[in-house]
Amino acid sequence: MQRALFQRDQSCLVVIDVQQYFLAKLPLDQRAPLVARIGWLMRVARALEIPIIATAEDIANDGPCVPELAALLPEGHSVFNKMVFGLYDQADIRAAVSGCGRSEFVLVGLETDVCVAHSALGIAAAGHRVAALEDACGSPPPHHEAALRRMRDAGILITTIKGMYYEWVRDLATLGRVKAAIGSELPAGLTL
Repeated sequence: MQRALFQRDQSCLVVIDVQQYFLAKLPLDQRAPLVARIGWLMRVARALEIPIIATAEDIANDGPCVPELAALLPEGHSVFNKMVFGLYDQADIRAAVSGCGRSEFVLVGLETDVCVAHSALGIAAAGHRVAALEDACGSPPPHHEAALRRMRDAGILITTIKGMYYEWVRDLATLGRVKAAIGSELPAGLTL
């Protein structure tokens, strides 16, 4: 029987295509807060020793992952140059997903209705549990909401950064350890 809560020792955070090219499609007031929330979650993942896989679509044409997130990748990890919409359809990224030794994948990034949704569906079809964090993904309206509905209908867990944070942390001792590692400052608009 599958456990209802995601387990930090089975989770991998997947940061999809957070590039200026895609951020520029979002309303201006959504861009910086989205990057800040994703960055904060990356720091949480690192504090909890949760692996992170990051992609950027067609780097030569669309540019690199935004520097503030690329800088948060663990040493020795690089951003995959993704040349497909669903990351599981690219051999090197699929190998990273399979090789990370995790069975639960938490997806954040851009764009919700294309690369995040295609990736979520592909990873789930391979037999893994998948969650997409609605407040850490983005697409120009109305596509974001439509994509969340599509993924939910397909069995992808749709939750929030706060929800996943507490699923990963799970107890007060771990909460204290994470806060000591990353500090207590939160991105604007995120409450715990």
